Amino acid sequence: MSDSPNRLCRIDIDDSALPPPSPEIEQERRVAVFDLLEDNSFTLPGRDGVEVPPGPYALALAVRERRLVFDIADEAGGKVAEFHLSLGPFRQTVKDYFQICASYFDAVKRLPPAQIEAIDMARRGIHNEGARTLQERLEGKALVDIDTARRLFTLICALIPG
Repeated sequence: MSDSPNRLCRIDIDDSALPPPSPEIEQERRVAVFDLLEDNSFTLPGRDGVEVPPGPYALALAVRERRLVFDIADEAGGKVAEFHLSLGPFRQTVKDYFQICASYFDAVKRLPPAQIEAIDMARRGIHNEGARTLQERLEGKALVDIDTARRLFTLICALIPG
């Protein structure tokens, strides 16, 4: 884990407004959170001439009223920022991602490696598309590198129904 202040040091999921997750989804969330905390880059820009307290930051992620809520605090728990992103721009990509993942898991059981690899390349492409969409939606609110965006997109997929 990096010692940079421009990172997330804690991630909490508020799923109280969602149906209870299946054991598989719960496991995906745990893995996504672990991967994010191991390596991420998360910077909050100053807004309207106001400096943002330095990180590292704690992120509480929730889905409320069909919006993805990022609630950001400092390490001590002091509120730093909150922003809401519409889930609309993610819905089709998440749906496509779930479909290609299902195809991939099915292919692993019965197709030759070359076909599995082709499906996996398509899966990675859709995942990258979701990560780029997230980076665009976060513009002006938070700056994340592509690897962090990919890990956050994985977490978003584990939060919203496909």
